[in-house]
Amino acid sequence: MEEELELIIEVCKEKMEAAIDHLENELVHIRAGKASTRMLDGIVIDYYGSMTPLNQVANLSTPDARTIAIQPWEKAMIAPIEKAIMNANLGLNPENNGEIIRINVPPLTEERRKTLTKQVSQEGEKARISIRGARKEANESLKKLLKDGLSEDVEKDAESEVQQMTDNFGKKVDDLLEDKNQEILTI
Repeated sequence: MEEELELIIEVCKEKMEAAIDHLENELVHIRAGKASTRMLDGIVIDYYGSMTPLNQVANLSTPDARTIAIQPWEKAMIAPIEKAIMNANLGLNPENNGEIIRINVPPLTEERRKTLTKQVSQEGEKARISIRGARKEANESLKKLLKDGLSEDVEKDAESEVQQMTDNFGKKVDDLLEDKNQEILTI
């Protein structure tokens, strides 16, 4: 009984942590007007027949707040990298001088900032739904254990522990959203 109880709580915590990790990953891809090499994380290049992440075929850097510089390790990779960036639909226009690809990250308009804050809120809500789903599953599992002979006091304690975790992870979501919205709205 005790092991099952610990397992339920552990699985619940893992699912909530996964929701936070997913949210952080999604928020990285929402452009905040500031150049970041992480904006290019999802881009893969056809590197001699195998699909390879951009950061494994080039050096990525941000020389200033509005520019991303991509230095391919082989000059032959410039065209495939440019093509992959264009195909990624990030709204970024790569420019190359034959050796380095530069991407100028344009400043955000007021309208675009509002759209991005709505997108941030939607991602946050998805994370909250996922966290509440994990809580619901844990509570249902606890109810089953109660039927199987777990004492009511132990079940109530476990339920309140799950609720405490839910509140803590909900607070993490709020903090992440607040930080991202602050980043978007800062001009």
